[in-house]
Amino acid sequence: MRILVRLLLSALFLFAGTVHLLDPGLFLLIMPPWIPYHLACVQISGICELLGGFALLIPEAGVQLIAGWGLVLLLTAIFPANIYMAVAGVKIHGFPAEPWMAWARLSLQPLLMVGVLWVTDIWPHKTASKEKLTAR
Repeated sequence: MRILVRLLLSALFLFAGTVHLLDPGLFLLIMPPWIPYHLACVQISGICELLGGFALLIPEAGVQLIAGWGLVLLLTAIFPANIYMAVAGVKIHGFPAEPWMAWARLSLQPLLMVGVLWVTDIWPHKTASKEKLTAR
């Protein structure tokens, strides 16, 4: 199950990163006015999504650790844009236009974070005593 979720998350981040780079105008609309350098932020987030999506496909523990924390930091960094989209009622072509959906979309961010932490074995943290109990 974990491998399937890892593949789905990887595909999601690779797709999102590609769209960020190919059509940054979609994401410029949801950039809060108080954040500077909108285009650079969109492009950097796209590159980070691509790197994280590729890194999820590499099974090495060290790479998974970096990918996990990097994607959680990225999801945290882009959260203000998602909040702005909901609060300001920004409509983006290709996204559901109903106002409640923009608010519901906010709950996906923490779920994505938990999913990333789970597939990269960062959370839940395995302690030695838990490992001994499951080995018996």
